[in-house]
Amino acid sequence: MARSRGTRVPVLPGETVLRLDGVHQVYGSGDAAVHALRGIDLTVTTGEYIAIMGPSGSGKSTLMNILGCLDVASHGSYTLAGHDVAEMTENELARVRNQEIGFVFQSFNLIQRMTAQANVELPLIYGGVARAERARRASESLDRVGLSARAGHEPVELSGGQQQRVAIARALVTDPTLILADEPTGNLDSRSTDDILSILDELAAAGRTIVLITHEDEVAKRAHRVLTVADGLVVHDSAAVAA
Repeated sequence: MARSRGTRVPVLPGETVLRLDGVHQVYGSGDAAVHALRGIDLTVTTGEYIAIMGPSGSGKSTLMNILGCLDVASHGSYTLAGHDVAEMTENELARVRNQEIGFVFQSFNLIQRMTAQANVELPLIYGGVARAERARRASESLDRVGLSARAGHEPVELSGGQQQRVAIARALVTDPTLILADEPTGNLDSRSTDDILSILDELAAAGRTIVLITHEDEVAKRAHRVLTVADGLVVHDSAAVAA
């Protein structure tokens, strides 16, 4: 379905959320060139929950940066929610990162002197949402991750697991097309890890599209589909094996 880049249109069930065709990423040139990605093909449809695995240097973090519109591929095409990323302006890319993609990072990336409520409201502030509406939506998002009672607490007053739940609430508050989670349990103990994975399970069951990067087999097993990346290529796709 064609979409105007200035207008947000929900991706419908069964539609393609993102598609990569022959994506290469090269850093440097000549003898110093590093080929981080060597021709990635990937299609993700609405409601898929995908884990991407691979050893250090495999290209999985480079792939995540491209999926999150934090970097642009050297060659190949990336289409997100009907838009060709290569044709977007910097302002359009910023809007996509703010509204279409919900990011969850290993280090939480919360602003320390702001409350949980204020941290969750941030994407809405950048999006120009009115104060009352953003307060309402942030409260609903915190309630969804079971943290409404901690809305007035700053990150230093929260456990690691609670901080990650705030980060997930922030990722959800714009009702994004895609949730990208980069090692979301990497800094958590086993109990907090299970709490976070249970929330991701619930989001997947509700139809959210999730792409998660992890080096942990137990975390990847919670996803519906697992991709293994090595030397800049997808070398295994559990969906292809199942088919």
